[in-house]
Amino acid sequence: MLNIKLNYKPVRNRYGMSTTPVPRRESPWGRPEGDKRQPVAHRCNDRAEDVVQACFEGNPFKTVPGPFKLFYRCMRSKPGEEPTEPFHYLQIDPPKREEVKLE
Repeated sequence: MLNIKLNYKPVRNRYGMSTTPVPRRESPWGRPEGDKRQPVAHRCNDRAEDVVQACFEGNPFKTVPGPFKLFYRCMRSKPGEEPTEPFHYLQIDPPKREEVKLE
């Protein structure tokens, strides 16, 4: 049995997007002057990693459906409305929704 655990704790901004650094390649053409944009991981990237981890945990027909349902719900949701259920195989905290208080 292959036992792989991802040991990182992503930092989330207020929109629920992971601020985990994204590796970059240098292009032979470079970037235009003044372009300071940096790549950002997709808000459902951690859910996708949970699905990949489930593929290596026993029988994939039994381990993948749960994480895949959460990944699908995350992809179909609007930013800030991602599912808050815990991850099945990743050892990180799920995204939290910030309650807006109306006065």
